[in-house]
Amino acid sequence: MPPFVRILAKRLGTSLIVLIGVSLLIFAIARVIPGDPARIALGPNATAEAVATLRERLHLDENFFTQYGYFLSDLFRGDLGVSLYTNRPVTLDIAQFLPATLELVIISGIMMVVIGLPLGVLAARYRGTWVDHTIRLVTLLGVSAPGFVWAVILMLVFAYYVRIFPIAGRISDIYAIPPVTGFMLIDTLVAGNVRAFGDAAWHIVLPAFALALSGIGQAARLVRSNMVETYDKPYIEMAEAYGFPEKRIANRYAFRPSLIPSLTIIGLDFAAMLGNAFLIEAVYAWPGLSRYGVAVILRKDLNAIVGTVLIISAMFLIVNLIVDLLVSVINPRIRLSQRAST
Repeated sequence: MPPFVRILAKRLGTSLIVLIGVSLLIFAIARVIPGDPARIALGPNATAEAVATLRERLHLDENFFTQYGYFLSDLFRGDLGVSLYTNRPVTLDIAQFLPATLELVIISGIMMVVIGLPLGVLAARYRGTWVDHTIRLVTLLGVSAPGFVWAVILMLVFAYYVRIFPIAGRISDIYAIPPVTGFMLIDTLVAGNVRAFGDAAWHIVLPAFALALSGIGQAARLVRSNMVETYDKPYIEMAEAYGFPEKRIANRYAFRPSLIPSLTIIGLDFAAMLGNAFLIEAVYAWPGLSRYGVAVILRKDLNAIVGTVLIISAMFLIVNLIVDLLVSVINPRIRLSQRAST
């Protein structure tokens, strides 16, 4: 079996076990949250008979393991139950809200890579100069402040005072774009509406940048630190002695080895955006899955809570799987170790 396929199979098996463990853990936590889900769903004026009927339908009177057995049985059929918050199947809610969060996170991840990595390379190349000190100060600010703080600051500066960007939402109300994929940037292009695409892109800039700022700072600092360490390697000194251009040394000989240890942390930061997006979505009224998850937690909507956490966990594991595969491609020593183990 090729090393790449072996790594993929191993990671998929591990991910499946982790998902089962996460489902059991969140299922248990959701049921110890104070409050009766049936009473919360029906309201304080509901009769005791109506509450008892709903509790029976949700199997809330059964013991924990029986409830979990019902949940697993439905889950393997692709059924996450009905949300008591929206009164719709949880799978439909996730299908509606997940694309908005994924679009936000993907654009934020692109910003993190496109801005953070070059900043780290630039700081390492001009280490010890004012360029390095400036970049380190800026990235430290990005890492030290939470995302929602930057979200509020960016909104006040660029949406309220200067009024360059829109203040909330995914697109202006004047555009009626039929949902095809749920990704607004894609749906506007499918509809052939270039103005709507520009409007949607303009709406996503501030929330995506606010979500990406911490990751940008983390990526830049990691790459700089690893590149500065790489610059002390003998082969870098030899390349400098041979008179290779500084740009070539930085981009080809110092950056790639430094990217390998940084890639795992960058991947974790990207995956963490799925969970951290709820504050950004709340500030910018972004109709995504994270904002939906907060709403169902406040209403103790058990099916929706478990479904939302499972989806976010699955996305987290998928990102980690992709990072592991990328590292195995970039670093030949991993492929050789996998081949040697067989």
